[in-house]
Amino acid sequence: MPKRKTPSSTPTSRGTATPTTDAAQTMRPDVQLRRSSRRLTQKDHEFDEQQTRDIQGKIMGFSHANQDEMDADEFADKKGAMQEGVQLAIEGLGRLERRLRSATKKQKRKVQESDIDIPKNLHAEQPFLPRPTRDITDSLPAMKKDQDKQEANKENKGPVGANQAESRGVEPLETAPDAPERGAARAPPVNSGYLPLPWKGRLGYACLNTYLRCAKPAVFNSRTCRMASIIDHRYPLQDTSQPEHYLKNRPDKSKDPDKDLGRKFVQDLGLANVRDIVKILRWNDKYGIKLFRLSSEMFPFASHEEHGYKLAPFASEVLAETGRVAAELGHRLTTHPGQFTQLGSPRKEVVTAAVRDLEYHDEMLSLLRLPEQQNRDAVMIIHMGGVYGDKAATLDRFWDNYTKLLSDSIKRRLVLENDDVAWSVHDLLPICEKLNIPLVLDYHHHNIIFDSSKCREGTYDISQPEIMDRIAATWKRKGITQKMHYSEPCAGAVTPRDRRKHSPRVMTLPPCPPTMDLMIEAKDKEQAVFELMRTFKLPGFEKIRDVIPYERDDENRPAPKGPTKNRKKNGGGVVKRKRAPDEHAIDMDAVGAGADDTSDETPKPAKSLSEEDFAMGGPENRVYWPPGFEEWLRPKKREIKKGKVPPDAIGDGELDDEETC
Repeated sequence: MPKRKTPSSTPTSRGTATPTTDAAQTMRPDVQLRRSSRRLTQKDHEFDEQQTRDIQGKIMGFSHANQDEMDADEFADKKGAMQEGVQLAIEGLGRLERRLRSATKKQKRKVQESDIDIPKNLHAEQPFLPRPTRDITDSLPAMKKDQDKQEANKENKGPVGANQAESRGVEPLETAPDAPERGAARAPPVNSGYLPLPWKGRLGYACLNTYLRCAKPAVFNSRTCRMASIIDHRYPLQDTSQPEHYLKNRPDKSKDPDKDLGRKFVQDLGLANVRDIVKILRWNDKYGIKLFRLSSEMFPFASHEEHGYKLAPFASEVLAETGRVAAELGHRLTTHPGQFTQLGSPRKEVVTAAVRDLEYHDEMLSLLRLPEQQNRDAVMIIHMGGVYGDKAATLDRFWDNYTKLLSDSIKRRLVLENDDVAWSVHDLLPICEKLNIPLVLDYHHHNIIFDSSKCREGTYDISQPEIMDRIAATWKRKGITQKMHYSEPCAGAVTPRDRRKHSPRVMTLPPCPPTMDLMIEAKDKEQAVFELMRTFKLPGFEKIRDVIPYERDDENRPAPKGPTKNRKKNGGGVVKRKRAPDEHAIDMDAVGAGADDTSDETPKPAKSLSEEDFAMGGPENRVYWPPGFEEWLRPKKREIKKGKVPPDAIGDGELDDEETC
């Protein structure tokens, strides 16, 4: 009888014996593999090993064929580099996964904290209920009310009932296909026939002047930087005797770092921002604008936990000079800390950062050294922030943090504003009255978030005496001049999310007292104020004239270059030049040597303007640009016309410069 082959060898496809590894036999210990199964398993295992080595080799820059020829150290280095790269890739994927999980949790939390009712049929297990943050017995009536609403929605066979959506200022989802028609049919945000004319109050805009921003050099007060730039500038420059250059003279990281250098870099940005405030104030005064909001980024990272710094003493003098100019011109300056300044947050670190930010803004306004009334009118406006699942608990936290953590100086300046996400005027008015905090009314936000049980969307209801008198009283108690915010949604916006976006300009004035300080929050900044001045013939409108496209007479310009000969030769030696419109084509070969294109005109001298006249609109006050034509403020881009030269124009002297390819 022929001998049975031992398990130590297995025939391959070429008839050679290949040793069988223990891994191939122990992959499935509970199953006894047949001889053919063992052959396939062993073959696949060999292929996987070889393929893995080839892939690793390609990643490291060599093939399997020359692995044995490589130096052992070189092979180890490349293998280590590959393993390090794989590890970095794995860590990156891990970070992406954690971010995705975090974003998913935030979205779920927002849904749970919102007041949108979800039908029962979307969740078979149980109806959607807001997550309670207090004793469950306190929320039972509200839960019962939510359940009743869900039952009513189910009977109406709609995802969100029309009456229910209207009560929250949200459009019914069932009419979403005709969104453009509904946007066009929506009543205007101002539904009152009253106009505050003749206007006697102050109009203003926020942070940025579009005309001055396009000047050369630009004038604005929002220069900022990245945190990495502060860290990089802790190192001295390569050549300390020369100014910094992004290519030729950069920070030298081979030297020892110094935190004071990084702090000085960011402080110099702040000083440059403050110096431009004086130019903006004088520009505003020339054109009848008396209200301006200082940028919160005027001193970058001043309230940061690690990179923060005090403004005194390095900025005391320049801020005092700015305050002196504002007092001389009678301008009102305010600030608006960012949306992350939330005193009602349940997170301690958020509240701590909010207090630091308010202290920074208060120090900046105090160092202006404004006169008594102007200093009182220099307020800091914040929003209440998030709801965090329970408005009552958020208001309690705000109350505690306001009374315990804020200084008296901050309390004298702090003002609350209704927002377009959660907090309506009727939510904030009671706590403003109890804590003696002024309330600034934002008409645009009110048209999105309002209490439908007390007033309707629009400005008519909110401008009635029973509400406006209460709002005005919050200002009078502190002796602060009342101010309001006004903006309009973009055309065609329907959903609350779309309607939050401010339109570039506003078309009318809200029904406010004619002596009101009104902040226009629009994308086109000072141009939105000019639009109102020109529409309603407000004081100073006659001085504002339209800009000339791509031309500015209020900027310094170097002397033009001297005249040059405009003579070109083609391959055949025929001289061609640009001829005058009334000049006939002539044979250039018959022209004498003195017939060239040199100009006898005297070059214009360089234009030099004083600092007071720079970027002020020129003698004709051309500072207004039509909507959508902001590019007129910049020099016109060079246009290169490309086209084929007509065959009959070659060699006859009629080829102009604009026709060259």
